[in-house]
Amino acid sequence: MMKRILAIDDNPLVLELIGEALGEEFQVDTAETGAEGMEKCDSFAPDLVLLDVGLPDANGLDLVETIQTKSMVIVMTANSSVEGAVEAMRKGAFHYLTKPTPVDALRSLVRRASEVVELRRQNKELRRRVTQQFGEDAIIGKSRAMQAVFETVEMVAESSSTVLIQGDTGTGKELIALAIHQGGTTPEGPFIKVNCAALPSELLESELFGHEKGAFTGADRRMIGKFEAADGGSILLDEISEIASSLQAKLLRVLQEREFYRIGGTNVVRPRCRVIATTNRPLKQEVERGAFREDLYYRLNVVPIVVPALRNRPSDIPLLIDHFLRRFNGDMGKNVELTEDVIAYLTELPWRGNVRELENFIERAVVMSRNNLVSLANSLIPEEEPSIEELPFKVGMTVREAERTLILRTLDETDWNRTKAAEILGISIRTLRNKLHDYREEDASLVPPPGERR
Repeated sequence: MMKRILAIDDNPLVLELIGEALGEEFQVDTAETGAEGMEKCDSFAPDLVLLDVGLPDANGLDLVETIQTKSMVIVMTANSSVEGAVEAMRKGAFHYLTKPTPVDALRSLVRRASEVVELRRQNKELRRRVTQQFGEDAIIGKSRAMQAVFETVEMVAESSSTVLIQGDTGTGKELIALAIHQGGTTPEGPFIKVNCAALPSELLESELFGHEKGAFTGADRRMIGKFEAADGGSILLDEISEIASSLQAKLLRVLQEREFYRIGGTNVVRPRCRVIATTNRPLKQEVERGAFREDLYYRLNVVPIVVPALRNRPSDIPLLIDHFLRRFNGDMGKNVELTEDVIAYLTELPWRGNVRELENFIERAVVMSRNNLVSLANSLIPEEEPSIEELPFKVGMTVREAERTLILRTLDETDWNRTKAAEILGISIRTLRNKLHDYREEDASLVPPPGERR
């Protein structure tokens, strides 16, 4: 998504330079006075404001506190002073530039600010999701198993200890991680998520630790890594079991020494952030079979949390049903209800997809219901799983052929959403990616639809 940038400066030549330097990457608007700039902050709704200090009708520093509540601010001035920089940062500015600024330096800083804006946007979305899923004050669940989780979350939140959250796919591990962050001492700090299974190891290393300009082919600028971006907050290492062995040693050093180097860099980076890791595999078993470093496991497993599967806490299902009904009815302006026999029936189902599967079912029920009442007589109740005769397998197929058929059919059913397909198949995204690579080498005509999602 293209970021909106507003440049406020009384010099038309400076505004023209900014437009030329940033116009190809960003949507840029300009203002020559403080009053015009404040109006455009409301009408244009910029993600980032480049604000000159010496405006004809205002001192830019006096506007920083107001603007930074809605947009990120970079202060610009022709007079460099330490006091001015300190005052700008104290009022909430992201950075401080001295004019004239080289175009490359301006682009680099704005790109870095843009990355932080996007991370903040993702953080805000995660906060919205955790509020929707769990409510303002507590995660939904009165079962003894969930109460034990809540107690651990409450105790660990105010510390800075590393947390390892284990549980099946769809149980809400990510949202519990966010609850830990929000309950901590720096809830307004960044909450940065990294999916360790979504990227090859060489790209994941750069994603985690950043790189310097020229560190490798294509590294045309410095990039800060997610650990550095999480400074003052928390970093979530999702699907930690999928991290390559080559990276496990470097991650161990970060956890032990609390420092690292960007790829190609010589300056030590010391992030101050809490580390939270999640996995849908029993990590101890991964250690026993040699797939995960034992020393890294113990560094991660300082405070363990195991999120129970929904089938192991059936008493929570009616509470979740009620929560999801209220949410989706509110979103869609409906008043759909489930009969008591339906709720009893749903409570007995295994819910292999856990809370996520139940949530999807309730949403579908609200969307499809025509008379505001879901009963056992209608077609909204989950169907039984197909028998082996109904699946596209036949005697004479090799195991590899059957596996290929199942994977491709699952991808078709999920509109080639790799993440969702991997969850359904019970394999990692990396495994799915490798399988697809093999299939395409065997059959070059196997091309996913243009909208394939990773």
